[in-house]
Amino acid sequence: MSAAVLAPGASAGRDQSALVAIDTALTAGGVRVERIDFPYRLAGRRAPDRQPVLVKSIVEASSRLAGETSLPQREIALGGRSMGGRMCSVAVAEGLPAAALLLVSYPLHPPGRPDKLRTDHFPAIEVPCLFVSGTRDQFATPGELEQATSAIRGPVTLVLIEGGDHGLARRDAEVAAIVADWVLAPATRPGGARAARRASPVPRR
Repeated sequence: MSAAVLAPGASAGRDQSALVAIDTALTAGGVRVERIDFPYRLAGRRAPDRQPVLVKSIVEASSRLAGETSLPQREIALGGRSMGGRMCSVAVAEGLPAAALLLVSYPLHPPGRPDKLRTDHFPAIEVPCLFVSGTRDQFATPGELEQATSAIRGPVTLVLIEGGDHGLARRDAEVAAIVADWVLAPATRPGGARAARRASPVPRR
């Protein structure tokens, strides 16, 4: 993968700290990164656009980056945090070519509502997927993630950050290192790995 589109969570924009950290790590490895804002954010609104509008933004960003880099869209990775990553996964399930999905704090369901799963599109995903999630994420427990991602037809890698919540506060460097290692070292990427692994803690000051 030599290019990637990154989309933010619902309450953030393209300068969300986790996206900036991932951008920095990937760019250092020679990956061209495009961080995007969704239309509602550009318009100064707080409420997210409807799903078709959000997905269209992902499609347009991928097409634009493909044109700028002369790469086919199937060689561009897509992903982001929370809602942004989820919209990327929906876009791929609906047919958008991609090299992989990079999904940080994927929101399987609203907090406290495990009956409201947002995974109907998972069986249509055939590209390699990286899920990075905290063990205390109220939007998706480790067990829920393991069960839900088993429906994905592409190879899945799930990395759990011990003690992390949905926001993964103060864990940006750790998240960025996980994503960069996975993207930049495909030879060591476990094909079809579905067992979760714990991320090695990053020393804190």
